[in-house]
Amino acid sequence: MNIRSVTGKNWLLKKYDANYSKKIFEKYNFDEILCKFLSIRKIQIDKIEDFLNPTIKRNLPNPTTIKDMEKATEIIFSHIQKKNVIGIFGDYDVDGATSSAILAKFFNQINQPYEIFIPDRIKNGYGPTEEAFDFLISKGSKLIITVDCGTSSHKAILHAKNRKVETVVLDHHQADTKLPQATSIVNPNRIDDRSNLDYLCAVGVCFVFLVNLNSFLRKKNWFSTNNIKEPKILNFLDLVSLGTICDVAPVIGLNRAFIKQGLKIWKNRKNLGLKTLYDISEIKSTPNIYHLGFIIGPKINAGGRVGKASFGTELLISEDQEKVDYLAKELILFNNKRKKIEIDFFNAVEKEAKNTEDSVIVLSSKNFHEGVMGIVASRIKEKFGKPCIIISINGNIGKGSARSIPGFDIGTIILSAVQNKFLIKGGGHKMAAGFTIYTKEINKFKEFLSEKFNKKFTKNNNFKTLYLDSVILPSALNLNFYKNIEMISPFGLDNHEPKFLIENLKLSYSSIVAQKHIKAIFYSKNKDVVKAIAFNSVGSILESYLIKNTKVVMNIAGTLISNYWNGKSNIEFVINDISVNNI
Repeated sequence: MNIRSVTGKNWLLKKYDANYSKKIFEKYNFDEILCKFLSIRKIQIDKIEDFLNPTIKRNLPNPTTIKDMEKATEIIFSHIQKKNVIGIFGDYDVDGATSSAILAKFFNQINQPYEIFIPDRIKNGYGPTEEAFDFLISKGSKLIITVDCGTSSHKAILHAKNRKVETVVLDHHQADTKLPQATSIVNPNRIDDRSNLDYLCAVGVCFVFLVNLNSFLRKKNWFSTNNIKEPKILNFLDLVSLGTICDVAPVIGLNRAFIKQGLKIWKNRKNLGLKTLYDISEIKSTPNIYHLGFIIGPKINAGGRVGKASFGTELLISEDQEKVDYLAKELILFNNKRKKIEIDFFNAVEKEAKNTEDSVIVLSSKNFHEGVMGIVASRIKEKFGKPCIIISINGNIGKGSARSIPGFDIGTIILSAVQNKFLIKGGGHKMAAGFTIYTKEINKFKEFLSEKFNKKFTKNNNFKTLYLDSVILPSALNLNFYKNIEMISPFGLDNHEPKFLIENLKLSYSSIVAQKHIKAIFYSKNKDVVKAIAFNSVGSILESYLIKNTKVVMNIAGTLISNYWNGKSNIEFVINDISVNNI
C-alpha cells in the first residue's frame, strides 16, 4: 500500500514478521492484533512480559553504572553529615520542577536543610549564573546541586569553586568533550558514560541518584543512628512520570517503568500539589498520559513561561493546603494567559512558516515572546513536518528555541554550532534545544542547519511519511480492541501509539467544536458508523473535507481514543490525515 493523502503525506503500512507474530500467539495466546503490535515493534519474545508490565525492579540497573554517581553520593553524604545547607538550582520547565521537587521532598523527609533557586526565563535566562549561585551561597549553601542543567555551565561552576563551594550536576543534556569544573557531573549523556541510560530525562537521573543515596545512607546505618524513617523512594514516581512525559523522553526501558508505575502512584493522590491541581482542572477519570502531558504539565510549566517561575516547583513540594490552593489557582491563571499569547504568536508566524521552502524553518523577530517560543516551535513543527527554530531578538542578541523531528538530532547540531562559533552558547537533546546567538550570525546559522538537514535527509524523506500499523474495519472501534492497544502503552517517543486506516467511508455529519476541532460521523458501505474527531483541524486542509463534504469516498488515518461519558467508555477515531479514493 502506498497512498498519497490530501496533506501530501505518503501512507505506508509498517512491515512485520507474520511468522514471529504466530510464535508470540503460540506462547502467550494473545489476540491477533496484539501479537502484530509486538511483532512490528520487534520485541524479543523473552522481553515481552517486561514490555507489557515494566517494573522498576526489573528495569533499574545498578545506579553506579552512571559515571560519577558514587562520587556525587559520597560528596552529598558528607554535607548531610555536617547538616550543611544544600542549594538546589533547577530549571523552570516541568522536568526541572519535578527534579527539584523530588530532591526537596527527600531532604524534607530526612530533615536536611536546603535552599531552592528557580531562574526566571526572561530575567535570568537558562542555566546557572554567577548571580544565582551567589544568592544560594548567601543563604548558607555549602554545596549546590544543579538539576536539568549545568553540563555546559563552565563560568558559574568555576565561580562557585572559587568561592569554595562544591557543585554536583544532575543532568541529561548532551555534553561537549570539555566539561565544567564541577565536583561531580552525573549525566548519562556524557561522552565517557557507559551506562546506556542516555534516554533518561533529568528527573529520571535524579530518581536514580536518590535510589543510590538512600541505599548509601542505609548501609551507613544513618537512618537508625539519626532516628529518621527511611523515605519511600517509589512514592516519588508520580513526579518522575510527570517529568518524563512532559520532557518527551523516549518511552523505552526504565522510562516505561517510570510512567507505568508512576501512573499507579498518581491514583493514590499522595502529592498534595498534584492532587489539588488535578481536582481544580476538573479531570473526572483515572490519570493517564494525556492528562499529565496536556493538562497538568502545561499548568506547571506556565509559571516559568509567563508568570512566577518558582510556583510550579513550590506546588509540587508544599504540604500546606492553603498555599497549594493559591499556587494552583495562580498557575491556572498563568496558563490561560499563556494560551492567549500562544494563539496570537502562532497566528502571526504560521503564514511566514507556510511560505518558506527551507528544509528547516527558522523564524526571528524582536516581537516574539520568549516564554512561548518552544510551544509555538513545536506546533509549527507538527503542522509542517519540519524542524522549527524560533528566535526572539533583543538588540544584537537573539534567544532561540528549537524543536525537531525524529532522525534530526537537534541537540548535537546545536553543540556543533557552538563549536563552529555560530552560537554564543546552547544545548539540549535530540528533539529540543535552546541557544543564544548574535543576530548577525542568524543567516549563517540557517545555512548551517540546512546543510546538516539536507545531508541527513537527501535520500530518505521519512518526515513526509505517515506509517500505519494496520487496516481495520469500523467494527474494531470497540472496548476489547482498545484494551489490546492499551496493553502496549505507555506511548511516546520510540513507542508511538498505533495508527490505523479505515477505508471507504462517506461523511454523514460534522460540526466544529471549541472553534478549532471538528467532530464527524461517517458510515461505511455496510452502514457501520464511525465516530471521529480531528483536533486543531479548523483552518487546515482537513476542514475542507470534513465540513459538509458528503460526496467523496474517504479513507481516514489516525488513532483511537476512549471517551468516558455517563459511566460508559466510548471509542472514537482521532483523524490525523485523510485520503480520497479518486486522487
